[in-house]
Amino acid sequence: MSGRLGRVPAEQPDASALDALRRRALGVLSSLPSDALELGEVFRAAGHELALVGGPVRDAFLGRASADLDFTTSASPDQTLALLARWGDAHWDIGKEFGTIGARRFGGRRQNGPDDVVVEVTTYRSDEYDPTSRKPVVAFGDSLEGDLSRRDFTVNSMAVRLPQLTFVDPFDGLRDLAAGVLRTPVDPRQSFDDDPLRMMRAARFAAQLGFAVSPEARAAIESMAERITIVSAERVRDELSKLLVSSTPRDGLEVLVDTGLADHVLPELPALRLEIDEHHRHKDVYEHSLTVLDKAIALETGPDGAVPGADLVLRLAALLHDIGKPRTRRFEAGGGVSFHHHEMVGAKLVAKRLKELRFDKATVSAVARLTELHLRFHGYGEGAWTDSAVRRYVTDAGPLLERLHRLTRSDCTTRNLRKAARLSAAYDDLEARIGTLQEQEQLDAIRPDLDGTQIMAVLGLSPGREVGEAYTFLLELRMERGPLGPEVAREELLAWWATRS
Repeated sequence: MSGRLGRVPAEQPDASALDALRRRALGVLSSLPSDALELGEVFRAAGHELALVGGPVRDAFLGRASADLDFTTSASPDQTLALLARWGDAHWDIGKEFGTIGARRFGGRRQNGPDDVVVEVTTYRSDEYDPTSRKPVVAFGDSLEGDLSRRDFTVNSMAVRLPQLTFVDPFDGLRDLAAGVLRTPVDPRQSFDDDPLRMMRAARFAAQLGFAVSPEARAAIESMAERITIVSAERVRDELSKLLVSSTPRDGLEVLVDTGLADHVLPELPALRLEIDEHHRHKDVYEHSLTVLDKAIALETGPDGAVPGADLVLRLAALLHDIGKPRTRRFEAGGGVSFHHHEMVGAKLVAKRLKELRFDKATVSAVARLTELHLRFHGYGEGAWTDSAVRRYVTDAGPLLERLHRLTRSDCTTRNLRKAARLSAAYDDLEARIGTLQEQEQLDAIRPDLDGTQIMAVLGLSPGREVGEAYTFLLELRMERGPLGPEVAREELLAWWATRS
């Protein structure tokens, strides 16, 4: 079994390791906004319990503060609403049906400023699930421990009571966090049956936290993977997106594939594990795609660069760029293998899958276009391109050019150092030529030398189809020969029009 599934540490963390985690968490929790600690006093004075739960507590033990402040309480939703209305400057009850009330306290004098404190407080829950749906039948509980038992993993089933900052860990989440393992607080089959999306969350947390899935949870996912099909496409998409923009998406993707979850949510990915022929004359496309993803991530340019990371479009394209290969694989005479036009087939498959996952139109279009274009560069390495071909490359890529640069470079995973160096040098040359042409011609906004109004004046036309045809002619001429200037363009236009007449 590959990936993070089998990486459960053999030794449990010792007491000193746990103490170190507690000290780290205390440092983070002691820096909680005073407004949050005050909220604990407000609930205690009213006779109710309040505890910080979930991600903020887990992150504190990992040594990082969380922007989210999620609380649970013994108070009813109506009681919580009344208390938050007094504590905050604004509050909302959009989640009241599920026991959740939100509030905001403004920082300083500025509304919605960076120092605002935003909280969500949920009444203790004790849900029951309809087996045909992941939506719970909401039932409110009567204890913090009962509330924690219904959470997805033990590392998210820890709490800190406020205002006294008392740590509550009924399911040994701290030990699992120290060991780097994802384990459910109750039997995993029950947990995943109650909410199948938790199986996707296991993969996502493997990617975000670098944790391994426990053997028991892994076995449950493998036997119950098909149950993910009752979850809405939007929910699956959100988890997949969070997984892909995490620090190590490969770990989470391997969980999806190795457990069989990907067979139901992204079947094109496991399909890339093509059977290796006896002579090993083609690569495992699945491993190649994961490597391309790793390389593309390394080429993201940060928050102020051309491709700010984490870039979901680039990562989707890197992962899916070869999904047309299984459909186009052909065994040739002499033992070779071909994948002719897999980029065109792949672009259609990408668009179909991302639409089914309810990705927005812009993302679907961009990832499909990058898939279609990812092989275009290889013609450059085989022979010199004219300036016209370079212009077409840039024009076809449009606003995706910087992503296409990075996808193309990442797609070179050959172990042949000489070949890799040759391809890299060729792409360096192409980028240099693009840069030169852009400086000369403002290539990213190519227009004909005459606009529509000028065309109509030269040819004596009124608006209509013929003006569009003339515009297209001049644009093609501009692509082939570069800037001509208005006079030369006028002469060429008249000559073209004369041949039509």
